[in-house]
Amino acid sequence: MANKVHPQASVSDPSPAGRQTFTVWMKSLVCHTNGCTVFDSKGDIVYRVENYDSKGGCEVQLMDLQGNILYSILSKKLQIFGCWNGYRGGTNKEQPCFTVKKCYSFVRRKIACQVTVGFNTYWIVRLGLKNQGFKILNITGDIVAEVKQKQVSSGVVLGEDVLALEVEPCMDHSLIVA
Repeated sequence: MANKVHPQASVSDPSPAGRQTFTVWMKSLVCHTNGCTVFDSKGDIVYRVENYDSKGGCEVQLMDLQGNILYSILSKKLQIFGCWNGYRGGTNKEQPCFTVKKCYSFVRRKIACQVTVGFNTYWIVRLGLKNQGFKILNITGDIVAEVKQKQVSSGVVLGEDVLALEVEPCMDHSLIVA
């Protein structure tokens, strides 16, 4: 299995200084599964997200290239807006290391997600009405990560299943991908 995409592709890197840039391809590397693959700016595979059940299943795993499970994400049942718990590794599912809850912001009149990691709180907010991407904000409103459709330097969008992910260097990018 090849573990690189072409690193010299003419894809623009508009990320501000210090941000790490990743490419998220919304395709699984494993046949007959649902997931996505994450590449670094050199074209190396750094993460795989797999759902071995069915599309929209209850459990998803974030893995490194070797298939080691970094996080397991489980959907909690019977939640009105949706709630997910993230567990470090694949075996210990006693205490989640992060939670994600969908909520409605009456101030912004949008559905957003609140992410709690220990004592830190982040917000995932959509960029516009269409599927234009989203940003992750910390409690003070600073952008810590942003996802948009990837485009080449000439401005051509690569497709709905190829995304550009920019992450601030202070953030754990495996957690952002999860």
